[in-house]
Amino acid sequence: MIIDDFFEGVMNLLKKVKETQKEVMLKVAELIKDVLKEDKLIHIYGSGHSQILAQEVFYRAGGLVPINAMLDLGTSVYAGALKSTSVERLPGYGKLLLDYYQIEKGDLLIIVSSSGINVVPVDLALGAKERGATVVAITSIEFSKSSPARHSSGKKLYEVADIVIDNLVPPGDALLSVPGIKTKMAPVSTIINSVILHSILSMAAKILADEGIEPPVWLSANVPGGDEFNKAYVKKYKYRIKAL
Repeated sequence: MIIDDFFEGVMNLLKKVKETQKEVMLKVAELIKDVLKEDKLIHIYGSGHSQILAQEVFYRAGGLVPINAMLDLGTSVYAGALKSTSVERLPGYGKLLLDYYQIEKGDLLIIVSSSGINVVPVDLALGAKERGATVVAITSIEFSKSSPARHSSGKKLYEVADIVIDNLVPPGDALLSVPGIKTKMAPVSTIINSVILHSILSMAAKILADEGIEPPVWLSANVPGGDEFNKAYVKKYKYRIKAL
């Protein structure tokens, strides 16, 4: 059955990602730990449906506090799916985002883009590195290699990021061939990327705790005492994190 095929496909892909990307994920977790110790921010960007990943780890119960989700409407499907596709290919737009979200030296920028071929993710990576931030890409190298670059440099995201986590998502994202349907179905990138992100963020918190430092983690506002617990974090980060 298709349901069985998708579950099996997702689990196999997750297993492969863990086996092949664990070492680089641990390296990223160490970097995030250092960012937390220096009281810097972890910025995360994705356009189109990749923006779901920025939302997934932002202001999330059980998630790290100092995450600046770059929830840009211009490259979001909320403001028009076709428009977001066009804006993601627009030269110069990435610099506007770097300025608006105030990415600076010592920060960490995570860019999620499975294709990694569009202009804005590449511009963001190049610009953030110029500012002294470290850039981590979560992308699919196979997907990137299967399509031409749209950036004027001819580069793709995996070629300009400081560190690359390969999510191993197949070209086109969709996982299943369904009899009687011309195109593949069941995109898998959101699931895989979410697991990658929560794994590395939780690992970073664990490393920090092992050093005797309490990591800043949100408590759900829907459990008793949640609002009171989070008050100090809100006060500290309200004017540093754009979407708070």
